[in-house]
Amino acid sequence: MHVRSDHRQRSLLPIRYLLVLWLFVLSAVAYLDRTNISIAGVQIGREFAVDNTHLGWIFSAFLIGYAIFQIPAGLLARRLGPRRVLSFGIAWCSVFAALTALVPSNMRGAVFLLALVRFGLGCGEAAMYPAASQFVKRWFPENERGKANGLIFAGVGMGAGLTPPLVTAIILRYGWRAAFWFSAAIDAVASLVWYLAARDTPAEHPLAGQAEIDLIGGQRNQPIPSPLQVDATRVTKLTVPWAKIFRSKEVFALTSSYFAFGYVAWIFFAWFYIYMAQVRGFNLKTSAAFSMLPFIAMTLGSLGGGVVSDWIVVRFGLRTGRCLLPALSFACTAVLLVVGSRVHSAAAGGLILACGAGVLYISQSAFWAVTADIAGENVGVVSAIMNMGGQVGGACTASLTPLIAAHWGWEMSFVTAASIALLGGAAWLVINPLKAWHESDANSKKTPSKAC
Repeated sequence: MHVRSDHRQRSLLPIRYLLVLWLFVLSAVAYLDRTNISIAGVQIGREFAVDNTHLGWIFSAFLIGYAIFQIPAGLLARRLGPRRVLSFGIAWCSVFAALTALVPSNMRGAVFLLALVRFGLGCGEAAMYPAASQFVKRWFPENERGKANGLIFAGVGMGAGLTPPLVTAIILRYGWRAAFWFSAAIDAVASLVWYLAARDTPAEHPLAGQAEIDLIGGQRNQPIPSPLQVDATRVTKLTVPWAKIFRSKEVFALTSSYFAFGYVAWIFFAWFYIYMAQVRGFNLKTSAAFSMLPFIAMTLGSLGGGVVSDWIVVRFGLRTGRCLLPALSFACTAVLLVVGSRVHSAAAGGLILACGAGVLYISQSAFWAVTADIAGENVGVVSAIMNMGGQVGGACTASLTPLIAAHWGWEMSFVTAASIALLGGAAWLVINPLKAWHESDANSKKTPSKAC
């Protein structure tokens, strides 16, 4: 034991940041899986003889599976730990990415089968962010959670940003099915590396120094026992407080706002490439180049938003740092969506819309940091509920955007998204991350939260 402690003291780099860097990679891989079909959508539509509306149903199938399995994934991450749950989830995605490539277009019911496979992929990816949120809660002190979540969600922009040119190059050379074989291989490798490198808590990791463990929380982050190891006196502590969760106005407001976030974000994930090609008149390569811009902006927005949020928390308090920034980012996003969709120049419109995506993602880390602030060890469950709202929003935009565009034009699709963004920003006005209802009622009475 003495040798282990000395080894920990000699560790030069905080292992929590090395692990969160791999979560950045896993986040990028996850968004490669979910956005590659939008890049391949033109070719899939031709081969399967489907229009944009039916293609939207295929996009939505992924999000429905993703949304339904959010809460089960959050429960599993809480009980089994983020290491095993996330490794299994990404390995599952590897299988279903390969199955996407195997769906034959000439069989009866091929479109339904393709939608079913995408639904299965969504079920596996549901583990990604509840498990990552559980990891951040256990591995990062409160004043570093904005940066940690910002880094994780920067992977969203990186993965989605690299997808258009990468998948386009693969499709032009080898066909659209090869892009999904590529995703399957990447998933398998990423899952294995995470399983070998990660641990559920700092106390379990051989490279975590004692100083790092003390900074994170010392004895409070000892290895979490499995349900089979818990005696009867501790059952209450491991019981999920469902009544508190569903009565919490913070959870309701976060979920509602994340619905708006998902609705706006999925215009870029599902339709921006096709919008630039079909509406703005760009060829495939130019569309791929412009489709990178929103996701580069998302990466910068996630990183910057996390750092700025933590900076404001330290100087002006938790509520100001977590709530002011996302409220402003949603409002600015709404303006940019309307302006970008109405600009006559295709290039200028693409740039302005890309800025809207980046500004939206300034709010991303705040969502996930607040769930850890209010929910404690139940963060996996609460973040899963919140994320379910986001995916329902994404499923709505995946299906509604082409319908609105067909009846009233693409400009109205963006105006609708802007209106929803304003409502999402307004929800942050009622959120108070100081209401840590995961603490016992007795503790809450002794140390009441102070408003900022």
